[in-house]
Amino acid sequence: MADVVIENPILNSPFDEPTRHFRFGEEGITSEVLEERRVSSYFMPIPAAKKRSQLHFDTEWTRDRIEENRFINQVREKVGLWRRGGWPGVTPTTRRLLEYWTASHRERRLFFCQVEAAETAIYLAEAATKYGDAWIANELQRFAEDANPGLFRVSLKMATGSGKTVVMGMLIAWQALNKLASPQDTRFSDSFLIVTPGITIRDRLRVLLPQDPETYYRLLDLVPAADRERLGQARVVITNFHAFQLRETTAASKTTKALLTRNGNSPFTETPEQMVRRVCRELGSKKNIVVLNDEAHHCYRRRVGGGEGEEKLSGEERREAERRDSEARVWISGLEAIQRKLGIRAVYDLSATPFFLHGSGYREGTLFPWVVSDFSLIDAIESGIVKIPRVPVADDSMTGEQPTYRDLWPRVRDSLPRKGRTKAALDSEPKLPAELQGALHSLYGNYEQAFKRWQASEVEQQTGTTPPVFIVVCNNTSVSKLVFDYVAGWVRTLDDERTVIVPGELALFSNERDGSWSSRPNTILVDSEQLESGESMSADFKAIAREEIEEFKAEYRARFPGRDAEELTDEDLLREVMNTVGKPGKLGEQVRCVVSVSMLTEGWDANTVTHILGVRAFGTQLLCEQVVGRGLRRRSYTANDEGRFDPEYAEVYGVPFSFIPAAGSSTTPPPGRPVTRVRALTERADCEIRFPRVVGYRHELSTEHLRVEFGEEAQLALSTHDVPSTTELSAIVGIPNVHTLEDLRDRREQEVVYFLARRITQRYFADRPWLFPQLVEIVCDWISECLTLKDHTFIGLLLLHQRADDAGDRIFRAIVAADPGEQALLAVLAPYDEVGSTQHVDFDTTKPVMSTNPERCHVSHVVADSGWEHKLTQTLEGMSEVLAYVKNQGLGFTIPYTIDGEEHQYVPDFIALIDDGHGKDDPLNLIIEVSGAQRRDKEAKVATTRSLWVPGVNNLRTHGRWAFIECEDPWDAEHLIRGELASLQGAPA
Repeated sequence: MADVVIENPILNSPFDEPTRHFRFGEEGITSEVLEERRVSSYFMPIPAAKKRSQLHFDTEWTRDRIEENRFINQVREKVGLWRRGGWPGVTPTTRRLLEYWTASHRERRLFFCQVEAAETAIYLAEAATKYGDAWIANELQRFAEDANPGLFRVSLKMATGSGKTVVMGMLIAWQALNKLASPQDTRFSDSFLIVTPGITIRDRLRVLLPQDPETYYRLLDLVPAADRERLGQARVVITNFHAFQLRETTAASKTTKALLTRNGNSPFTETPEQMVRRVCRELGSKKNIVVLNDEAHHCYRRRVGGGEGEEKLSGEERREAERRDSEARVWISGLEAIQRKLGIRAVYDLSATPFFLHGSGYREGTLFPWVVSDFSLIDAIESGIVKIPRVPVADDSMTGEQPTYRDLWPRVRDSLPRKGRTKAALDSEPKLPAELQGALHSLYGNYEQAFKRWQASEVEQQTGTTPPVFIVVCNNTSVSKLVFDYVAGWVRTLDDERTVIVPGELALFSNERDGSWSSRPNTILVDSEQLESGESMSADFKAIAREEIEEFKAEYRARFPGRDAEELTDEDLLREVMNTVGKPGKLGEQVRCVVSVSMLTEGWDANTVTHILGVRAFGTQLLCEQVVGRGLRRRSYTANDEGRFDPEYAEVYGVPFSFIPAAGSSTTPPPGRPVTRVRALTERADCEIRFPRVVGYRHELSTEHLRVEFGEEAQLALSTHDVPSTTELSAIVGIPNVHTLEDLRDRREQEVVYFLARRITQRYFADRPWLFPQLVEIVCDWISECLTLKDHTFIGLLLLHQRADDAGDRIFRAIVAADPGEQALLAVLAPYDEVGSTQHVDFDTTKPVMSTNPERCHVSHVVADSGWEHKLTQTLEGMSEVLAYVKNQGLGFTIPYTIDGEEHQYVPDFIALIDDGHGKDDPLNLIIEVSGAQRRDKEAKVATTRSLWVPGVNNLRTHGRWAFIECEDPWDAEHLIRGELASLQGAPA
């Protein structure tokens, strides 16, 4: 099937029930329009990567991932009949509201999806039983007893950007006004608890308070003027679920607490009843309240005995799933406590993704069974309510199943820092993996075009709108700071301790101006997880955000002369900036780029986001939709002459969208192959083994006059194998787009020459900067003699850090080859995480494992890939000289080597700490390779380890003493190891 290009995917008015939709065929979207509403189906249609194996690059589609939501469709049919019949069976108050919400003369018309969601809740409460549909409530009650005993939950599924907050206001008005009109009617309540996943949404939902100056009941005309004053009698409390945590009630010393909590129960911790009184204090003596859960997919009780069919996660993804499960328990436990204390009439869940998360005991992506109304992303796209996400579907690299910039994280994660960087690393140049650097430049090139269109738009400038926004979502503080420094600028410390500000590589995002930091930053760095919980930011994050915080304090003083910026906490200030991105007249109005640690918070409602880059793991498809949801809100809600909205798009990299749920394939191991979690154990921290992360080797030259001999190893061919020069993006419907690396293609050759010469100087000749002119000449010669440009490549690709370092290594080796004197060999360490550790080991395996001795190994198990490794493990645990050991699996210990001119990574089998007579404080780090069959690359691996890695690391004198042995007979390993120790006696330390 040929690729489908649908120039305008908007088929329906946002204000009327959809009557048309594009048909999905066996292979995906078609241009055929069906004259009927789309049924609710259990899938998330996102374009899949184009298959390289097909001549026409058809789009993947898997029909069996689509399943009709029968319950939802049955409820939708009943509500539709009731609506067309004029809403019979409702109270006069309800009828007055329904007529008000649907009046065609309204100046601010409500979206159909908003009205339908409210209608569904009303039908279930007021009319369903009267018209023979009591089965709906019976089904919901059955679902509740299975998953949420004691809580009656009703979920309304609405795409991000379709107006869930408005629906919450409609539900409050309907319930409260009915209760005030008929106080004895037990179907209604005038007391409401709104629960949110974080502070941002909690603060934003103040518009649901009837007394708020910007209340939606007035601004969006949700309630007739005559009813607004009466609505003020309702009690509405808004909180974030963190408030359900049981808090310490009394200050006491650690000793006192230890004595009084020996039986497990602390008298200093709130009881659930005390927590309820604290959270619901403003509700007074009200009972049987209504709860509104915003982003309700965070609220569930883990299914007892569940987990079958769930995909197994490991490492960082596992820890994130465990954190989500813990937060979900806090949320649902809080509601259960409120039910016991006050009584809950109903829980209304509102979410774009009301699916069970990983760790819930259900297959990740399983729809909450109590969902009664569904307006999905594809429905919202066809009604023009949201932006259309475009993701990479092809490029001129395609080295994997997915395009490079769609499947980005697996390609770059091993080259990014895992934890806090040292001060030296913080002050050094930000060096990115080539694929990440290419992704930034490719996406930025498209952003630059969008920014120029915004600048040139008279309408945009006259209405005072703010610029388009580019967001980057990172996995940890170190990675986010690395990206932030690259795009916004960083501080270089000179040899004389002076500092200079280096501009960011992406000009529109740079915070440098005329050698100083700009007073109004274009790019901000936020840790949304810390800001959302209400906890104080970590000292590490405050340190790296110090300049940013001071700049915003200065701007705050300038904007509000009568206020004291020092009264604001740093958290308050950054939260204010983040929450006002894209809002005219606010602190964040001119922000163009947001670099976020962890997920950008749900409820972050900037409608100016046009470009999204994910630099993190996406262990679940739910996370994919959530991060893309940050860019779905439309910029313009002005209807065209046909009464519809014009399409708007969001460009998305690094988010591997697929379908929800991913039915069919399962990673559940076959019978008899149990999964074992292999991980570092905190209680065994004394057995930790640390190792240097070596990325190359260098020699200290003996001469000041540089010569060069270009041999075969100096040759370099640039290709699009890893970094595509063109990337094709597509939406599920709508116009495709093509991104290129024009930003790098336009760079002059002289700029590249100076860039390479400067990097070689900094990396290999930092103590001899006067050699720079010689290196400029050598680089020019290398480009003319050794560089080959393959299809679609250009010399500007050498500005990517990994490409530049590869070229620099080749040039330096050519210089070393021509040096006549003696040279000292030194290992070159990774720029950020110089040291690896056993503490990061955490993975699952179905291979045979052996439990380890807790006094000898930091890691819980050894994965025995062969009987030889099993035997060597037994030998190491039995030798008195061995202080600690680890099997090199999931550890990340690699040794770079070259074969046939290509770079490779060698993974040795074991590291052992040996007491060789120098004492336990100065052990020998022994690398052990268990050698089996002879392989072509074995000689290169062993030779590199012996002749380059070991002497290079030992010459650094900063990472202990190292040695290497090759064990060809593990049944004689003791003699081999002791023989090696004997031969090393007297060797220089």
